[in-house]
Amino acid sequence: MLEETQDSDQIIQRVAALDVGKAELTCCVRVPGQGGSGRRLQEVRTYPTMTRSLLVMADRLGELGVTRVVMEATSDYWRSLFYLLEAHGFEVWLVNARDVKHLPGRPKTDTLDAVWLCKLAERQMLRPSFVPPRPIRQLRDVTRYRADLVAARTAEKQRVEKLLEDAQIKLSVVASDIFGVSGRAMLAALIAGERDPKVLAQLARARMRAKLSLLEEAFTGHFSDQHAFLLAKMLGRVDALDADLAELDAKLAELITPFAHAVDRLDEIPGVGQLAAHLLVAELGADMTRFPTAGHLVSWAKFAPGVSESAGNPKGSGSTGHGNPYLARVLGEVAVAAGKTDTFLGERYRRIARRRGKRRAIVAVGRSILVIVWHLLSDPEAHFHDLGAGFYDTRIGPERAKRNHIRQLEALGYKVTLDPAA
Repeated sequence: MLEETQDSDQIIQRVAALDVGKAELTCCVRVPGQGGSGRRLQEVRTYPTMTRSLLVMADRLGELGVTRVVMEATSDYWRSLFYLLEAHGFEVWLVNARDVKHLPGRPKTDTLDAVWLCKLAERQMLRPSFVPPRPIRQLRDVTRYRADLVAARTAEKQRVEKLLEDAQIKLSVVASDIFGVSGRAMLAALIAGERDPKVLAQLARARMRAKLSLLEEAFTGHFSDQHAFLLAKMLGRVDALDADLAELDAKLAELITPFAHAVDRLDEIPGVGQLAAHLLVAELGADMTRFPTAGHLVSWAKFAPGVSESAGNPKGSGSTGHGNPYLARVLGEVAVAAGKTDTFLGERYRRIARRRGKRRAIVAVGRSILVIVWHLLSDPEAHFHDLGAGFYDTRIGPERAKRNHIRQLEALGYKVTLDPAA
């Protein structure tokens, strides 16, 4: 039975494609021929990537009436060009390089790459990647840089702990956080030249004073002036990063103001706090019209298993692939936090973690969170409603649970019968 498809044979009449490099780019433009002959006119030119040359190229594209400009995601070189053409009113598409594979057996040059990309674009054989609007891009720049500084601070703190271990100072064995008030006072004393374990232990505050004897043992080592010099540099770096992070948090609070309503809605999800909501808005945006369904969002984020089939048989491991690392990081943290709550998401995490492991549980709960995010941001009237930790108990009755258990045993090779007389 023949079924109607949604494919369109319409050709983009005036299209341009850019093969972008660091120092120069190749621009291919294809427009209709004269006299209605159906032939296409083509122009291929090379431009330096300096701003003045790009402005000349933009004017040339405007003269030719180009409506759509397509480029590959080449490193970060595409960013300034994308923003410049977007500001000039062009419909700019960023496409994944995997969708633009050059035909094998043919020469490969910048010119041929630009022509091939242009032909694919005019026949609508490409899909645009998600590039958020300017306010979200600014927010994303701050949140991503903040994540990088947090990682740098964590690395610096780990170097401090390794340095103390090298000096046989076992402070991290006694104190859960060596960078707390007590820990920083003790480290400052070490830098100042204090080596007496009893004096260093007396710097403990609050609950740490219950561990004075252990602290004296921990500070019995061979901390030298060399260690003190390096420790001072490391702590200075940690303090500088703390100051930078405070400034970034202030800037983030300023940029997130227009999206405060979206942040408050996402904050309703178990495991999602204010900071996680900021990161989700920065990576996904607040406008879900870019993703027609929740499934499109999940697929874009690479939280859905890939589908590969040949001759009726599935191929591959069904892995999700690699998506946005910043989004994956925050979803992983949120999933783990939700797993500690007495909610539906928490119970879902624990059930899957018991059977399939924590990594699969994180992906599954992350996918559920993305679905919730899509619905909350797509419908202003939608509100989060927790199904409850007992959802599975009410949904799966005793008989169904028994059948599931029998299938699991049979999969392990056991022979199971429900007839006692058998």
